[in-house]
Amino acid sequence: MSNQRILALTLCLFALPTLAAEAPMLKNDPKRPVADISRELGVTPDQFVACFNDVHPVPQGQTPTKARERMNKSVLLPCLQQANPEITNDRLDQVMDKYRPKN
Repeated sequence: MSNQRILALTLCLFALPTLAAEAPMLKNDPKRPVADISRELGVTPDQFVACFNDVHPVPQGQTPTKARERMNKSVLLPCLQQANPEITNDRLDQVMDKYRPKN
């Protein structure tokens, strides 16, 4: 193995634990303050994360199409309503818009 490859592997081994410690990312990380959103919706953070698991937000900086918004809401809203039947479409919109990541 060349010295460059050994150096690159060594740097990766030291960098990965540092990166993981700084920014723990879940597969379904909605990039929003889950504790705040779940509190406002009256569900637990685990319930919100579980419901968000099948939502597919657009990459940051992009605007979702109306079709994609409808598709994501058709997954998220019924799931959240199982945890809290009082969540309405309008309330979900208000809370999610409040915590929408800024570009």
